[in-house]
Amino acid sequence: MQNFFQICTPTNLIFGKGTQHQIGALIKPFATKVLLHYGGGTVKKLGLYDDTKKSLAAENIPFVELGGVVPNPRLSLVYEGIALCKKEGVDFILAIGGGSAIDSGKAIAAGMCYDGDVWDLYEGKATIQKALPVATILTIPAAGSEMSMSTVISNEETGRKYGLNHDVLRPVVSIVNPEYFTTLPKNQVGNGVVDIISHMFERYFTNTTHCDVTDGLCEATLKAVMKNALILAKDNTNYEAWAEVGFGGIIAHNNWLGVGRVQDWATHNMEHELSAFNDVAHGAGLAVLTPAWMKYVYKENINMFVQFATNVMGVQQSFRDPEAIVLEGIARFEAFLKQMGMVLTLSELGIPESAFEEMAKKATGEFFGKEVGIGNFKRLNWQDVVEVFKLCK
Repeated sequence: MQNFFQICTPTNLIFGKGTQHQIGALIKPFATKVLLHYGGGTVKKLGLYDDTKKSLAAENIPFVELGGVVPNPRLSLVYEGIALCKKEGVDFILAIGGGSAIDSGKAIAAGMCYDGDVWDLYEGKATIQKALPVATILTIPAAGSEMSMSTVISNEETGRKYGLNHDVLRPVVSIVNPEYFTTLPKNQVGNGVVDIISHMFERYFTNTTHCDVTDGLCEATLKAVMKNALILAKDNTNYEAWAEVGFGGIIAHNNWLGVGRVQDWATHNMEHELSAFNDVAHGAGLAVLTPAWMKYVYKENINMFVQFATNVMGVQQSFRDPEAIVLEGIARFEAFLKQMGMVLTLSELGIPESAFEEMAKKATGEFFGKEVGIGNFKRLNWQDVVEVFKLCK
């Protein structure tokens, strides 16, 4: 275990049926005027838009609104939101939807407290110091942004997709009512589950030793999410299964599972290039890349993958052949992805082999003349990333 770590959990998480009605009272201590930020018509079809307005009105909290958030949320809408908030004197962001709406809301919150271009913060040209307070009402469990320090935004002009991480971005209040998840289409169920699992994998696969507590927490949460995901693959109206998956998604990315260990994040960095190249759904890209990454790196620390195959995927084979155990574990994970309706090749996502080198160079920084490599389980240069892409072409 690493010698020093810190846990920051300022989010007041409200979980369960009907909890959306509490949002006005919960944010009243923080808000004078609110930006209500969301995507398309789903929040209105669910009745959540009207419920939220009523709750805000009951507490005499004025608001302005900005819809239009799309998957892989766009920088242009963030700029629009910042301008609107400055014009209207907004001091609080309420994001309703999935990770895209929440990430966009966080970006607006950060931009409101920075004098320059908010994209500077994502490019690392400036350091975030503060942000407006943010609250969320979740409609899609996947990104974990409802309790995380993270936001990811796509710059449609440059084709770049970057993340920003800081504790000031953690929501002060988050409402999670799993009833809203029961209307999700099958592809969003699969994409969301894979995103949740990937957040755990990025923390679980580590070379840091003596991590028994967080290893066990990761393994238990992985098994619970996968077990209930298979229930949802057959019946996505099952509230109890959604409650398990939804809570698992929160734990997967609020970093309780990642403290005291060196994390990886190579797969996420690679997937950002797929999304930037062809607007691929994040979970769909992760489903393709994750098994390929596993096959490419497992020999770096085979014991970690034996542990995964045994403790998570239930492989019971002779320890005299650890490689066979690992490969069976990966095969079982691929079978799980297929059961969730995920595709496993880049060609099925519309990513041609001719794009591999450029995407790999962008992921690692080589394209910009400053390659730093990605990942920590095994450090990957751009040539390594190309080989991972080839394993799932």
